[in-house]
Amino acid sequence: MSVSTGNRSDQDIQTAVQDELDWTPEVDAAGIGVAVDDGVVALSGEVSSYPARLAAKRAALRVRGVTAIVDNVSVHSNWSTSVTETDIAKEVEHALRWMSNVPDTVKAEVEGHDITLTGAVTWDFQRRAAQRAIQHLKGVHYVNNLVTLTPRASVPDAEQRIRNAINRNAQLDADTITVVVSGNEVTLTGTVASWAEKREAERAAWASPHVSAVHDRISVLY
Repeated sequence: MSVSTGNRSDQDIQTAVQDELDWTPEVDAAGIGVAVDDGVVALSGEVSSYPARLAAKRAALRVRGVTAIVDNVSVHSNWSTSVTETDIAKEVEHALRWMSNVPDTVKAEVEGHDITLTGAVTWDFQRRAAQRAIQHLKGVHYVNNLVTLTPRASVPDAEQRIRNAINRNAQLDADTITVVVSGNEVTLTGTVASWAEKREAERAAWASPHVSAVHDRISVLY
């Protein structure tokens, strides 16, 4: 049975995801399997690099009708045996230190070809910058970003400020998004038309100087 998600069946979504993967230059679509269940896309198979894995996930999220991604793609690179853990550790440390928007408080732990980032930063963009700095390095198969934000002082108008930021954003319909602030934590609910809009709403919430956690429970509808 083919389940319908909005106006698209799971079979339609599967075909569209496969076509989008094939249209993505960074991805060898032949090595990736696609299964769809009620709009949830499961990706499987092997790619040659971590950036290719990320590109495959982003490609699937671009497709209309996709509600969530299960990423079971693994990385198998030709240079895995020639690049040692020590080599990776040196390159990761160099990359982090050369990024002007990544504080020295960010530390990296290397285990095989997997990287775990820890430490505390002031802003979410710094946390994301740390991951971007290392995810394209040769030999890196996975990045686990555990960097946290430094403690924030709560203010009574934080909720309204975030609503105002969402309202200013030309990509968002503020009437479909609900913002609730409890202490330093923000919960976003409601509906948007795309994953790009969902990320924009989350970015607006993270931009608050009084937020240490964002729970994005917005649904993507088509």
